[in-house]
Amino acid sequence: MTSSPTYKTISIEKEGAIDWLTLDRPDRLNTINPAMCADLLDYFGNLQWDHSVRLVILQGRGRAFCAGYDLDEADAVSGARGTVHGLAAQRQVSEVFIRMRRCPQPILCLAHGAAVGGGFGLVLASDIRIVADNVRMNVAMANVGLTGCDVGISYFLPRAVGQSVASELMMTGRMIGATRALSIGLVSEIAEPETLRSAGEKMAGEMLRLSPLGLRMTKEGVRMGIDAPSLEAAVLMEDRGQILCADAGLMREGIAAFREKREPEYPDGE
Repeated sequence: MTSSPTYKTISIEKEGAIDWLTLDRPDRLNTINPAMCADLLDYFGNLQWDHSVRLVILQGRGRAFCAGYDLDEADAVSGARGTVHGLAAQRQVSEVFIRMRRCPQPILCLAHGAAVGGGFGLVLASDIRIVADNVRMNVAMANVGLTGCDVGISYFLPRAVGQSVASELMMTGRMIGATRALSIGLVSEIAEPETLRSAGEKMAGEMLRLSPLGLRMTKEGVRMGIDAPSLEAAVLMEDRGQILCADAGLMREGIAAFREKREPEYPDGE
């Protein structure tokens, strides 16, 4: 495992085709602040053209995944410095979540402890979620005088769990634990805190069996399918992806590997 360029609030460790992205403010429970937003914006913004990275695994260092926005640095988004400055600061935060969804690499989130407010937003903006059995998640901004609609939560949450449960969580700020999160389809798996990383590694191994182009286009297809206005629109996107992968020779290699009982050897997609 090798380290990548240094950031102030996050760390990136490269393990083959995987980037392990760790929120790295453990003394502040990995709360979000302007510096973390800048780091995440830079990292996710650069992923679009980086074919060496096929998968991002997002985790938090220390006792919590992310305990929301750092209230000691919240003046900019609280309105204390005026509407114009506040909106600019708010957009810096929300753009992180837009870039997470836009980047072509799937994001596998491993959340433990507190994953609240903006931390819950990071969980929701990820493509696959595995949580520790001690995770606690909520729409914390609803409890500090704001709406429950923030950092893409009003988009991600109803699509993940349906309108009723999403409204419940967004209109009450109620905490949700691992067991209920699994039962409503919000997360894929529950692990003990000490096995959370190994659960992520296992999932990552299965994902990386897909061809590089196939994996990227699967994320793109899911993203477009969620917003598709009709079945026909979704199928057009699916047809495009299948033929692009087939024309790249990936299907032929996949079939050959299956018949020869070996691992496929796909090009890296560059």
